[in-house]
Amino acid sequence: MHGDLRSMSVDDLWRLYESLTVELRRRVTDEKTKLEERLRKIESSSNITQLERLRRPYPKVVPKYRNPKNPAETWSGRGKQPRWLTAQLRSGKKVNDFLIRPRARREYKNHRA
Repeated sequence: MHGDLRSMSVDDLWRLYESLTVELRRRVTDEKTKLEERLRKIESSSNITQLERLRRPYPKVVPKYRNPKNPAETWSGRGKQPRWLTAQLRSGKKVNDFLIRPRARREYKNHRA
């Protein structure tokens, strides 16, 4: 094929380029349309509310740690550590320094109920 291209004039090469560009654009558009149609079918067949109902309910989690500088900021010990705790740990404190007393945790739980 390279030999054929080398023997073509610049005008012939340009016409070939333009026809290839048009054909590629048409095929990409057709493929995109097919994929979008498949996606619409998939989205319509999967009912999101049905998926939400299948998810098991998680119990309320009582906070175990409290920010002494801002008592409204608490952390249950699950998930990513909050910024306030990360900063305190970097300064040399230990996680146990921020534990909420068991009595205070029970009061918090009863207060929320």
